[in-house]
Amino acid sequence: MFDLQTPPVPMQEPPVAALSAPAWDLTVGLIAATVQLDQRNGEEATRRVGTGFLIDAPRPDGQPRTVLVTAHHVLNGMTAPDARIGWRVEAPGGGWRFAPEPLRIRDEAGDPVWTRHPVRDIAVMEVSAPPAFARAAIPLGWLADANALDAWQVGPGDELLTLGYPRGYSSNTAGFPILRVGRVASWPLTPIETFPVFLLDFPVFPGNSGGPVFWTPSARKLPGTVQPEHPFIAGVLVSEVRPGDEPLGIGIVAHAAWVREAIALLDAPAGP
Repeated sequence: MFDLQTPPVPMQEPPVAALSAPAWDLTVGLIAATVQLDQRNGEEATRRVGTGFLIDAPRPDGQPRTVLVTAHHVLNGMTAPDARIGWRVEAPGGGWRFAPEPLRIRDEAGDPVWTRHPVRDIAVMEVSAPPAFARAAIPLGWLADANALDAWQVGPGDELLTLGYPRGYSSNTAGFPILRVGRVASWPLTPIETFPVFLLDFPVFPGNSGGPVFWTPSARKLPGTVQPEHPFIAGVLVSEVRPGDEPLGIGIVAHAAWVREAIALLDAPAGP
């Protein structure tokens, strides 16, 4: 589907086990935390589809909390009170089945129950996730902060991975997302206040919006640049470059620092 200032949260060290895990394990971790979001278009036999991913973002008092992250326009385009979130259940013997459940996205008055970043196309909301998904949620510290891309010398030509459901397709009947790869296609990337989004060279389709754009050792970096210390989410796919009706095969990514700001709003005092 296509379509505040808060104190920075420092990048956190990953668990020791993550540092020693093979690259495909770390990529599979992001796959496990990514889900399909969809809603039927009224009485039509069509549906609106987007992508979301889960972040482990404890409350200020330390209580656990699972937060769903997606693009704001994904949820905003779903006008009914309930969407569906595509949980997956592992069956005995190693099989999986798709087990979507209703997700309340609007209250009785029809107002959104998610929180939107005040200026960016980012939406977050606390969800009650099955235990396996709560465990799969990505640590908050793996969201790149405003300085991470500079620190790790991420720039034009570097590969980043992304997950999503292009045109509503999944990688199998169990509902796992499709993994894609693209190269950073713009410069400069920072400061993010001046360059709030960056470009990724890969074809974007309806259903990709809201998916994580991330780095693990499965992605290549240009020779001579710094190897990041651990996987990180660089941003959220929010749109594509489309002059008129002609797609250019280039995605638009909002920096992950905006996700951090949106999650911080979940704990902000309610207005008068």
